[in-house]
Amino acid sequence: MLVLTRKLDEAIQVGDEIEIKVLAIEGDQIKLGINAPKSVEIYRKEIYQDIQNQNNEAANMPFDLLKILKKNG
Repeated sequence: MLVLTRKLDEAIQVGDEIEIKVLAIEGDQIKLGINAPKSVEIYRKEIYQDIQNQNNEAANMPFDLLKILKKNG
């Protein structure tokens, strides 16, 4: 893991298209601004993990399309 120290209004460049800037420091929290193309998905880690867990659960559900179609048809 790369560890960098930044002060208020300083930034980190990731590749050619992503910039992460320290916008505010308040107590033990920092506010980051991320400038990236719309094609880059950006999530808080806990939200990303929730999405992954939900996708895994959905993929592992037994799914019988024929039964569903017969019920609704």
